[in-house]
Amino acid sequence: MNLEFHAGDTEAELDTKSPDAFRTISEVAEDLDIPQHVLRFWETRFSQIKPLKRGGGRRYYRPDDVALLKGIRRLLYGEGYTIKGLQRILKEQGPRHVQAIGRGAPIGAANTASPSPAMTEATDGEAQEWVQPRPQPVPEGLDDITVLSAVMSELGECRRILERALQPAPDAA
Repeated sequence: MNLEFHAGDTEAELDTKSPDAFRTISEVAEDLDIPQHVLRFWETRFSQIKPLKRGGGRRYYRPDDVALLKGIRRLLYGEGYTIKGLQRILKEQGPRHVQAIGRGAPIGAANTASPSPAMTEATDGEAQEWVQPRPQPVPEGLDDITVLSAVMSELGECRRILERALQPAPDAA
């Protein structure tokens, strides 16, 4: 048995794969900077995620699977979509649209004839559902307590506005 070692091999060179290579769940999780259990959870919520499963249940993700996961991550974490809102996008516009987003396409570029996801009403008799909140950037250097305190203050103001709106109008005599 003859093993050759090359002095120029670095760890990065050994870990690089072809763009067409299948990825393990740990590689995809590291690439997306999310835990593996989140990927498994997404499989239960998005039927379009179908990694190849080998013996022992090991998952292997194709390049299209990885692009879909990147699109899902971008829409959920970067754009503030809900799981229900993203399921609607996958149903109406298809997984190729979300894959394109995962590959860097602009979010509203495909299918401009459909209504804005931020203004879509639920069709099953529910109240209006906001599927894309407008996330506000968090200034750098703030700790979690400061951010949560600001959010609580803003929610308190929202509550006061709602309470005023729900009060009966005074009789104009």
